[in-house]
Amino acid sequence: MMSTRQQLIGLIAWLALCFAAAAIGGIASIQAASFYGGLARPEWAPPAAWFGPVWTVLYTLMGIAAWLVWRVGGFRAARAALSVFLVQLALNALWSWLFFRWKLGALAVIEIALLWLLVVATLFAFWRVRKTAGALLLPYLLWVGFATVLCYSVWRLNPGAL
Repeated sequence: MMSTRQQLIGLIAWLALCFAAAAIGGIASIQAASFYGGLARPEWAPPAAWFGPVWTVLYTLMGIAAWLVWRVGGFRAARAALSVFLVQLALNALWSWLFFRWKLGALAVIEIALLWLLVVATLFAFWRVRKTAGALLLPYLLWVGFATVLCYSVWRLNPGAL
């Protein structure tokens, strides 16, 4: 049984890990506003200002979900679920580099589709350990699904830029 202090440290650590991934992706996105603003986008694309707040909520939910799984018995008890989570988190950070920094549209589409599949796998793995943790990943799954379609659409509309 973990102490309250250990649980609090764990929560902070999982949130910090998620926001570290966000920061790594954010570094690649420093010039994203001008680049993204210059791209042709489908009519249904959300305003660029939505992405920051949405991702902040999603990274928070991801961190809490990972923490809930970790609380069941530490990393050792949920090694498979937490390992898949860590792989998808790394892919999450990589996408911004592929799309915004390196402008590799086709690779970004492939990568985000793979990310979506790993989010599905993570959701199911978390669900098996703790249903609440799996449920907390549903908004993330929906957003990455939407982002996959958006990424593909933007890539197809901008063959010279991506």
